[in-house]
Amino acid sequence: MTGALNLGGKTILVIEDDYYVASDTAAALRSAGATVLGPWGTDEVAFDLLHGQTPAAVVLDLNLGEGGPKFEIARELIGRGIPFLFLTGYDPDVIPEELADVQRLQKPIALRNVVEAVSKL
Repeated sequence: MTGALNLGGKTILVIEDDYYVASDTAAALRSAGATVLGPWGTDEVAFDLLHGQTPAAVVLDLNLGEGGPKFEIARELIGRGIPFLFLTGYDPDVIPEELADVQRLQKPIALRNVVEAVSKL
């Protein structure tokens, strides 16, 4: 990514189940110098990884698999003090009040904007 922000030294966890969004997001973060964990597309794998590692930041999709938006991972991240943002196609009104202050990037979005937002976490 030309003119990318420098995320060198940061480990970023990508939790996204859409193959193309996940792989493109991970590639953009890597091109900015980040070490990327994942991408992982299920709650179970993400929780397992979080119990063994502490990333500098997380890019989190709200809808992993089927069943609509899920917020357990977001609550875990808040409890552990790990900064994160939502990368989602959902409208802001589905986000519970206690998570309303979490930055939400609306899909589709330019990858540069994702990298820029992660750099500010």
